[in-house]
Amino acid sequence: MQKHKKEIYKKYIKRCLDFVLALTALVVLSPVMLITAILVRIKLGSPVLFRQQRPGKDEKIFDMYKFRSMSNAKDENGKMLPDEKRLTSFGRKLRATSLDELPELINIIRGDMSIVGPRPLAIAYLPYYSDAEKHRHDVLPGLTGLAQVNGRTALNWDKRLEYDIEYIKHISLKLDIKIICLTIKKVFAKTDIVEPGSQGDFHTYRICQLKENELNAAGNRE
Repeated sequence: MQKHKKEIYKKYIKRCLDFVLALTALVVLSPVMLITAILVRIKLGSPVLFRQQRPGKDEKIFDMYKFRSMSNAKDENGKMLPDEKRLTSFGRKLRATSLDELPELINIIRGDMSIVGPRPLAIAYLPYYSDAEKHRHDVLPGLTGLAQVNGRTALNWDKRLEYDIEYIKHISLKLDIKIICLTIKKVFAKTDIVEPGSQGDFHTYRICQLKENELNAAGNRE
């Protein structure tokens, strides 16, 4: 019976709640978003919104929206500087308060994302997931998720993806409410904020992991 209730929530109720809550949040927070947009325009210039393609449910690609938090600074050769060099003090404040994430409410209303789910990661990471990790795309990606309330990007990649799969296996209204409440708490506490580039890209991490396993296997054969 409990499993049946979870399936009903997952298939029918969750999307309805996402739409209603996201639309309500968009209306309530519209003054905050307007002020943030004006500040981004003044501090970082145009465009105000940062758009990047991400894989969603069933690996379907969608455009995810965020407020810009980085400048367009380039080196002497005209090449864009690394993320950690382009992140301004204003951008750090946006990220620390999670205000840069607010435009994702539009993605939730459109049906690209959910309020709670695995965070949408880069398209370049798709070939490097294990068979188990690929199941993170069985559901809509989320504005927040189980990994985000258990360490966010302070976690290593394996642990983050492990939390994603754990969430998918146990989706329920109770769990979603718990994650939302913990997210609000963390936003106000400004915890688990990690500088860009400090953790490294997932595909680089996985390639290094595979090479290390190959070296260990070769050593064991000797």
